[in-house]
Amino acid sequence: MHVNPVAAPSQQQDPARRSAGRRHDREILALALPAFGALVAEPLFVMADSAVVGHLGTAQLAGLGVAAALLTTAVNVFVFLAYATTAAVARRVGAGDLPAAIRQGVDGIWLALLLGVAVIAAVLPAAPALVDAFGASPTAAPYATTYLRISALGIPAMLMVLAATGVLRGLQDTRTPLYVAVGGFAANAGLNAGLVYGAGLGIAGSAWGTVIAQNGMAAVYLGVVVRGARRQVTGGSGGRALWAVLRPDTAGIRACARAGVPLLVRTLSLRAVLLIATAVAARLGDTEIAAHQITLTVWSLLAFALDAIAIAGQAIIGRYLGAEDAEGARAACRRMIAWGVACGVVLGLLVALARPLIGPLFTSDPDVRHALMSALLVVALAQPVCGVVFVLDGVLMGAGDGPYLAWSMLVTLAVFAPAALAVPALGLGLTALWWAMTLMMLTRLAALWLRSRSGRWIVTGAAR
Repeated sequence: MHVNPVAAPSQQQDPARRSAGRRHDREILALALPAFGALVAEPLFVMADSAVVGHLGTAQLAGLGVAAALLTTAVNVFVFLAYATTAAVARRVGAGDLPAAIRQGVDGIWLALLLGVAVIAAVLPAAPALVDAFGASPTAAPYATTYLRISALGIPAMLMVLAATGVLRGLQDTRTPLYVAVGGFAANAGLNAGLVYGAGLGIAGSAWGTVIAQNGMAAVYLGVVVRGARRQVTGGSGGRALWAVLRPDTAGIRACARAGVPLLVRTLSLRAVLLIATAVAARLGDTEIAAHQITLTVWSLLAFALDAIAIAGQAIIGRYLGAEDAEGARAACRRMIAWGVACGVVLGLLVALARPLIGPLFTSDPDVRHALMSALLVVALAQPVCGVVFVLDGVLMGAGDGPYLAWSMLVTLAVFAPAALAVPALGLGLTALWWAMTLMMLTRLAALWLRSRSGRWIVTGAAR
């Protein structure tokens, strides 16, 4: 392992440069398009649950909303299981060491299982208190507690799915996660309808359907990983050799946990940004919080599209650095930045043009629609910035530059918090809050751009 100094781009002839650009485009598209499909499939789980439970009654739907928010937070906090595993596995793939790549992925899956068990131990006894702290009404609280306690049993599977998804992305495979996500969504929808109405289990049936679907997805992923491990096993004692690859390795699990800590800090800081924004919008009034939630929903949907390029970046950059191809990593980074800008411009134009149509999809309140028009315009203008931020975030994750991502996100939080809190203090409205969100993204852009230009992220070799 060694650190490559920053080097000027090679002076290639135009045909060679165009050929390399087309190669990078094919790599990016081959990974990003299936990744986008898998990302969009994930929130469909909650949508399917909401559609089924909503017909049981308002109290049941309200309980589902509270429990789903708690579960989503508990799982998304550990998204580093996917990101860190992708980078580590991709490096070993680039270095040509597939057995080590599989071993790295297995360590991540064991870590996910251990964290899942710990979360269950915390959530089951604390479920009523968590529901109460989230402000559930007395009529919705029992349903929320029931759903949360049952669904918590699926958290180990959810976290193992995150880690296994990271393994496959590191192996440059984003198609399998897409197939599994679509199959999981279909199974979840069918199980929900059958258990809620066919078996008469009510909201508990919806929770059990989700648990079964998540465990089914985890089982499919484990089967894929085991097959990959079996292909790497040679020699006569295949069973013992296979167990040597699949067994829990304390040192490897600890290493995965250490690699994930900086990304955990980054994720928690980003969550804090979103929570502060929502809290400020709530202080502005009912109209503003309603418009803010719609704007945040649109912003999150756009983030799925941009995050697909970031996922491709994690896998591609990790592979190039593992192969000790620093110039290839730089070229891929430049190409992905161009993709980020282009996608951001297109998405921004689409949002700007669709603003009059978005409001009526969510609300009939003219005041909310009016507030939404201005906030969505800010979101549209910020999309090119978001495109570059997401791409560079993925590049640095692929490079294993987690500590820098953690510190830069803490700085971003420190910049955003006073700006957002000043909005109600100065008598400003929702548009000003979303300009503060844009300031947050500009701060991230500055930090990530400086890092990418420094070249300090370019650390080659099978491990960082």
